[in-house]
Amino acid sequence: MLEVDSATVRFGGRTALDAVDLEVADHEIVCVLGPSGSGKSTLLRAVAGLQPLDAGRVFLDGADQAPLPVHRRGLGLMFQDHQLFPHRDVGANVEFGLRMHGVPRAERERRAGELLDLVGLPGADRRAVAALSGGEQQRVALARALAPRPRLLMLDEPLGQLDRSLRERLVVELRALFGRLGTTVLAVTHDQGEAFALADRVVVMREGGIAQEGTPLEVWQRPASPFVARFLGFDNLVDATVTGTAADTVWGKVPVPEGSPQGRCELLVRPGGIRLGAPRDGLRCTAGVRTFRGHHVSVVLHPGEGPALEAECSLRDTPEEGAVVGVTFDPAETVVLPVAG
Repeated sequence: MLEVDSATVRFGGRTALDAVDLEVADHEIVCVLGPSGSGKSTLLRAVAGLQPLDAGRVFLDGADQAPLPVHRRGLGLMFQDHQLFPHRDVGANVEFGLRMHGVPRAERERRAGELLDLVGLPGADRRAVAALSGGEQQRVALARALAPRPRLLMLDEPLGQLDRSLRERLVVELRALFGRLGTTVLAVTHDQGEAFALADRVVVMREGGIAQEGTPLEVWQRPASPFVARFLGFDNLVDATVTGTAADTVWGKVPVPEGSPQGRCELLVRPGGIRLGAPRDGLRCTAGVRTFRGHHVSVVLHPGEGPALEAECSLRDTPEEGAVVGVTFDPAETVVLPVAG
């Protein structure tokens, strides 16, 4: 449905997009992740026609979009700051795109009412925008973007201004809504939790290129590089040399899955793969800072040598700060990564 072919954007001497290739299928939700300056928003703007390409092309349903201005591409755009019209009521905001397309008033009002019902704001068409909460304004902005039935809905940090609890609730609602409507979505966010909850496929960007793409489960379970692992929040990374099913590290020998690449690497150990036992069992560590994470506790463990380890513990099995424990490793939770380049 969407094909981005070698998209390249340069700002002076800096390459913001470096020959990026990307495809999005009909009814697919794709979230683009990356740190600030990775090129994710530039990619979104290039697809929308808001940012000219220095090289490459963008196709929608097989048609080259280069000759078309933004308003003729059949896209829905929704930004972090909502961009609602404060002097218009909710209904008029939702109807705006339809009015620009010459849709008759009765049809506009019917469509606006349907969408306000869908986004959880039934009967809100005559409310003033200024009287809405941040979450309600976000829902109105979404209804407005969906009203013209766009071929592709594009979201730029759509929930960035909302508090965490509201973001977590809305992202679940959005995924269900897009599934019900069959909407094709390309979204940009820096929030991993938001992307992994919303997306069918996740694309991680770095320095203008794609570092990894795959389903949320694939990317989470098997990050392709130390950069992706660290970006996802994994800190248990150490230089290693793999021989057979074990890796030699500063933490001692760590088991790795069968079939792992051999030789020098960086080894990732997921926090959930660290097993705690008696001090005589495994790598001797001292428990440090403990952080409550809701369903588990994150504990920093300090070995005699090498970097600290982060472990996930159940509430009742969390060691006291200063306690000495033994650490063993679950090979199913270790990932052999190429040496960082």
